[in-house]
Amino acid sequence: MPGTVLLLAASPVGKGRLVDAASVLPVLAAVPPPVLSGTDTANVIELADPLDPQAVLTRLRAAAAAPGPLTVYVTGQLQTDRRQHLPHLALARTTPATVRYTALPWHWIKEELRLRPTGATTLLLDLHADQETWEWLRRNPLDCGRDNAVYGRVAPPPRRGPAVPTYMRGVATILRSGHRPPPGDLHQQALARSAAEDGGRSADLVLTVPGPAAGDPHAAVAAAVQAGRHADADALAAAHERDAVYAHGPASEDALHWTEVRADLAMFAGDPVRSCLGWLTVARSRLNAGQAADAPAVEAAVDRAHHQWGQIRDPRRARELGQVLAELRSRVPGRRAGALDHVRRQLDQLQTQG
Repeated sequence: MPGTVLLLAASPVGKGRLVDAASVLPVLAAVPPPVLSGTDTANVIELADPLDPQAVLTRLRAAAAAPGPLTVYVTGQLQTDRRQHLPHLALARTTPATVRYTALPWHWIKEELRLRPTGATTLLLDLHADQETWEWLRRNPLDCGRDNAVYGRVAPPPRRGPAVPTYMRGVATILRSGHRPPPGDLHQQALARSAAEDGGRSADLVLTVPGPAAGDPHAAVAAAVQAGRHADADALAAAHERDAVYAHGPASEDALHWTEVRADLAMFAGDPVRSCLGWLTVARSRLNAGQAADAPAVEAAVDRAHHQWGQIRDPRRARELGQVLAELRSRVPGRRAGALDHVRRQLDQLQTQG
């Protein structure tokens, strides 16, 4: 099965730039796609200094939906937004005051990769953080999802001028030889090259997450989806959901996680009604538990419910769920301007249909 490679290099234009992220892309692009991916053939998606977080999300979503192994190379800088103080990947137009609207929330990456098959995704990261984000990362791990292998480093703010992405340049240089070591070995070799080029600096946060352990329950669910056994996948997830509700309660993170998994499984099975219902349930549960309307998990649930609602072809069911969605959208407007107006316009159109 062919692999997929996403090359993403992003940093702000102007004095806010901490790292010259795009400088590494020509070196990475010179590596043959099969070497970048570790598969016999591979498709490569390249994003150099993108402007719009929604455009990046679209390309990330397409890469995550592709079958086969996925390798994501990210070079750039992390900044936190002023409202939630959560990490974002800064894009070309990002400034400290506009992070929430012009940067890519890091949790979007985790969300899009969430239901890929266990062990099928590897992230290689060379990131620089501004001072506020650096302090945040010293207290909080950079969450890239439970089923993904993650290697790389996060560097503190450079003392002067944009820094050079020496870790990713090391990765690219090693791969240009035509040989792709196992990810862990590639990581260690790139770290050694980076340390030598940076003069032995040891302040970096090193990211080494080999991936999920054997026996992870998500593996059986993902295998059933890959085989087209959607009912079996849902039955497995439903059993884990029941166990989590019994052990921790219906509003627990464990239980809600499996409700989210079932909502995604319904999407894969081509059942937007069930998927929309699942995401609406998650959103309401989180809000009722006291989570903020702009909490990442709440926004993600409403956004996904909105997307699945748009796929429903039965006017009656679309009207029913649209009323619920409109009420939620009035509380959770999300990051895209006009989301509530969109629901209301669609509901008006649905009133004229049978």
